[in-house]
This record gives sequence, C-alpha cells and structure tokens, in this order.
Amino acid sequence: MDTDNVPEARERSRRLIGLLADEGRLRVFAAVALGARGPAQVAEAAGLPPKDTALALLRLREQGAVTGGNDDGLAVSYDLLRELARPEGPARPAGGGVLDVFVRDGRLVRLPAQWTRKQEVLRHIAEQTFEPGVAYPERVVNERLRAWCEGSDRIDHVTLRRYLVDLHELRRSEGLYVRVAAA
Repeated sequence: MDTDNVPEARERSRRLIGLLADEGRLRVFAAVALGARGPAQVAEAAGLPPKDTALALLRLREQGAVTGGNDDGLAVSYDLLRELARPEGPARPAGGGVLDVFVRDGRLVRLPAQWTRKQEVLRHIAEQTFEPGVAYPERVVNERLRAWCEGSDRIDHVTLRRYLVDLHELRRSEGLYVRVAAA
C-alpha cells in the first residue's frame, strides 16, 4: 500500500467494515467465502430470500469485496483484503532503529530477545507512559500498559510491568509505582 494513500486506504477499510457490519451482507459474504458460486447457492447458504441476497451481493460487488457474476461464479476479493490488511508503511521504517522495529503506532509489536534492545524499548515505554516522580496506583499502571499491548498476543501488560520494575524503570512500593528519574 502506498503510504501517500493511507487516508484513502483507511476510508476503504472503514467502508468495508461498515458493509460487513450488516448481518445479511456478512452472511452473504460468508456464503461466497465458503464456496457458493451463484446467487441461488448464496441465498440458500446464507438463509436469506433471493431479493435480500441480490441486494447484498450488489453492495458487496460495489465495494469490491466480492467479484464475479452469474456466469463466471462469485468469489471473495482476497486481493482487496490483503491490500487493506497491509501495514500502512514499509515493513521496516527507513530509520531502522530498534524502536522502529519493535514499536509501531504507539503499540508494542513484540519485545526484542536481545537484552540491550529490550532495555531500550522498555525505557522508551516508561518515558512515554509515566512522569518521573509521580505515584501511580497499580490499576492505572495496568491500564496504561494494556494500551501498549493491544492487538498483540506475544506480550501482556503484567509481563511488561514486571520487566519495567525488574529493570528499575519503575519502582514499586505499597501498591504504588513511580518512574525512576533518568540519571
């Protein structure tokens, strides 16, 4: 995906999600994805009347989610889905720094295995998330760290919090956490 067209791609993604938010269109889309080749098969598989099926197919074709017609058979536009699922920028940003690889859009992609890189990423998270000298209750620390872990099944906020304490980025005392000021 061309990064110059990011707003356009976001809008296309939003429209597609909105299109599939309708239960009938989602059922029609699923029927096509599962192999229904024509409108009659789609209607039967989706459990919808032919008129509703035809309208749903029309909308799905207009947005490019479904391709084909009565003669050549219906198909899901997997190319469109792949295009919309691509990251919005290059796989590895031009800077090539440690943070560019492991942190994207304010989210932790994963923790580095190399210890010095892990320290750098955790220091960045601490600096971006907590003010030095301010005491945070554990509930607030968890909320803020959860935001870094959204969409990742590789790391959770509890592990992240433990690393921050172990690396002395945060100090824990009596249920409160304080970011240690940089030396």
